[in-house]
Amino acid sequence: MKHTAVMFSGQGAQQVGMGSRLYAAFESARRRFDQAEALVGWPLRAIAFEGPEEVLTQTLHCQVALYVQGYIVFELLRERGHLDGLVGAMGLSLGELTALAVAGVFDFETGLKLVAQRAGLMESACQATPGTMASLIGGNDAAIEALCKEFGVSLSNKNCPGQRVLSGPLDAMQKAIQAAQLSGTFRRVLPLKVAGAYHSPLMASAKSAFEAVLAPIEFKAPGFTVWSNVTGGALSDPAAIKAALPQQIVCTVLFEDNLLAASQQGVTHFYECGPSAVLSGLVRRTLPEAHVTTFCEPTDFS
Repeated sequence: MKHTAVMFSGQGAQQVGMGSRLYAAFESARRRFDQAEALVGWPLRAIAFEGPEEVLTQTLHCQVALYVQGYIVFELLRERGHLDGLVGAMGLSLGELTALAVAGVFDFETGLKLVAQRAGLMESACQATPGTMASLIGGNDAAIEALCKEFGVSLSNKNCPGQRVLSGPLDAMQKAIQAAQLSGTFRRVLPLKVAGAYHSPLMASAKSAFEAVLAPIEFKAPGFTVWSNVTGGALSDPAAIKAALPQQIVCTVLFEDNLLAASQQGVTHFYECGPSAVLSGLVRRTLPEAHVTTFCEPTDFS
């Protein structure tokens, strides 16, 4: 019997048109999109389906759209009998909230509100503490650690072997990017088009504010394994999950570790629930023998 884990996208995976064909094809997708739009109080469908890109890319819009589409894809997989071997879920940054929602730690509506509040807090932190990020392809962790130490920047993402992301203040990141480009250690150094220094100490104000948001929310034990970006392994205790979510805003996202932990627990198949195949690529580079499928279009569910 195959053992399957579902995966949910983080910020950056959004695309204009995301969810539009699911909305047209499936009644359950229409109900969920309509419900989400009524709850957030702004034109979610128009922004996700029609853009423009610069509006969809705004932190609040893209995080809410990614959460809603990921949840809808999971529901479609369940409705159509594709999840008989499901043993766990994971997400990249924002996607971890979607993973917790589908695992029953909190319901869809609560998750949507948390995503919207988290996005607003992160956006405020970006405006208060200007920063940026860069992706490093190739190289090694020792060279990356040296860059972080020399320029006062942070390792924000361990995505897969040979792909790391740095995050930090604008001036420090510009110096770190230039040094990385001149070092000859990395195959590519790619500055990212982001609003701020996510998953770094510059997000400290968002972390503390999100802790206050989460305090009154009831968290339940997940119905199946959920792997944490903060620890790299599984968390099942509701209090531990609640404590990790704010910490995730400021610490390194250990997605590569999540994939390795899932494999060690016997996961052989990974289903990406989102508008692109970003996470599927990370799985292929981390676990070449794993089976990976992306679900985002109506034909994917046949």
